[in-house]
Amino acid sequence: MIDMKTATKGFIPVMLTPFTDSGAIDFDALTRLTEFYLEAGAAGMFANCLSSEMFELSESERLQLIRHVIKVVNGAVPVVATGTFGGPIDQQADFVKQVHDTGTDAVILITGLLADETDSEAVFNEHVFQLLDRTETIPVGFYECPVPYKRLISPENLKLFVDTSRVIYHKDTCLDIHQIEEKLRLASRPGFGLYDAYMAHAVASLKAGSAGLSCIQGNYFPELIVWLCEHYDDADQPEKVARVQQFLIDKMDVIHHVYPITSKYFLQQRGLNLTTFTRREVGTFTPEIARQIDGLLADYTRLQEELA
Repeated sequence: MIDMKTATKGFIPVMLTPFTDSGAIDFDALTRLTEFYLEAGAAGMFANCLSSEMFELSESERLQLIRHVIKVVNGAVPVVATGTFGGPIDQQADFVKQVHDTGTDAVILITGLLADETDSEAVFNEHVFQLLDRTETIPVGFYECPVPYKRLISPENLKLFVDTSRVIYHKDTCLDIHQIEEKLRLASRPGFGLYDAYMAHAVASLKAGSAGLSCIQGNYFPELIVWLCEHYDDADQPEKVARVQQFLIDKMDVIHHVYPITSKYFLQQRGLNLTTFTRREVGTFTPEIARQIDGLLADYTRLQEELA
């Protein structure tokens, strides 16, 4: 079992899926994008996630996507990928096995698909343990995905699951640094890593012991997230660290505009050859939003110069 806490400390991108103008997966662009993340210093890959438009992919496309990423990565870093998409637990367990068979280091379980929104925590726990029982020794992780609804895992429950030694990854979206601290305090086990998605408290989360960051900002400027993971506690550069943290806070709103169209456009402007096509209904990419993203690129370029 790979040690997510030590082997992959740093930035785990929530990968985009490039499409052709006709809407098919563009595997050539996916190769370029995967290499782009690697060159930026990514410590792992989260393929087939919400940013990948996983709910708009067919089952076969999900598996093709994962296999392609694993092939391009070629063992350089670990790859995790989502394996639960609703339905009976036996059905979810079957797809978890299929995702694992592609060569992933862990299969990610979507918390909002393991129990209905009205179900109690006890029902959720029961379903988690049923799924673990039906997937033998496969390493898994959790993602508190906001779709179809956001179900957060309490610190006590996370400890319960991590103590099984099956859970090696957790992508946290609670947005609460105190909850993060409590989760890290209770669920401390070799081989487990918590990766925070909320960049407004990125530095505090890393200082609290998070294994790294896994955020949509990395689909604009992955190098910046890698830099923060490497320098968050650098006694020689506190002003620069504070500058990066404030930049991430200030740019939170514009980064979320009609995402992931905006991130694909931003990467285009950075020279990456991919379209802005998305299968998700996220709104209209207006000229005004384009101007804001152009401004984001200009501000990021200036920040890069400051960081040298």
